[in-house]
Amino acid sequence: MRELNRRLFLGGALAVGAGEAVVYGASAAHPALHPSPWRRPVVFSEEFNTLSVSARGPGSRWIAHTPWNGDFGDAAFADPEPDFPFRIDNGVLSIEARRNAEGRWRAGLLSSTDAQGAGFSQKYGYFEARMKLPAGPGVWPAFWLVSVPGPGDKVEIDVVEYYGVTPTRFSSASHVWPKDKSRKPKSDLAWTQTREPLAKGWRTFGVCVSPQALEFYLDRCVVKTLPCPPEHDRPLGILVNLALGSGWPIQNTPNPSRLLVDYVRAHALA
Repeated sequence: MRELNRRLFLGGALAVGAGEAVVYGASAAHPALHPSPWRRPVVFSEEFNTLSVSARGPGSRWIAHTPWNGDFGDAAFADPEPDFPFRIDNGVLSIEARRNAEGRWRAGLLSSTDAQGAGFSQKYGYFEARMKLPAGPGVWPAFWLVSVPGPGDKVEIDVVEYYGVTPTRFSSASHVWPKDKSRKPKSDLAWTQTREPLAKGWRTFGVCVSPQALEFYLDRCVVKTLPCPPEHDRPLGILVNLALGSGWPIQNTPNPSRLLVDYVRAHALA
């Protein structure tokens, strides 16, 4: 999520380990929601009946910035205010992006871990979120996982990155960010193609992280499998956000834009 211009991925310029697109045929408005593919215990469940969030912690379930304070995109991630950028309505979280009085965009991000690695994280397991993506050019919502702080390389797993400019596809990926900045990052990328716009209805995105593989799900059906990076050696925190841009213009982005999240859950691997 950080440091790379995702527009390069869309153009194929960063095709390191890139997988072919997967055509997924369920209707966006009425997806075929299968029973949960994971029968192991639920170890994290955020149903958004309430929201415990602070700018950077401690003492809250979520913080409103990346744990490494490396925010990104063309909208600044806002500290929590009354009803902005987060709002709870009937058990659904809304993350809003909008222009302020000076015309500057602000948006929202949630992270389950803080800069010290405190909060929820787990190394392996099944992670899932049910979301309604925003429509329109320039929107850039995501559900992703990142290693907690540690001595080795950082691993990022993007369960879904969606670009409003391409409404019928999204990317899933793994990235390795070297501790030694003289080494280049590594990426393994897969695209999932849908028959109808993803923003047309509620969708469920998931990933099963095991020592061997990253198995990505859309509406609880497997759409792509990538190898688990060998550098993955630490627990993963959860992030969900609505960003803007990623190299795409935002002058025509709907103001406001909202990402809706029904729940975020994690199951144990064993």
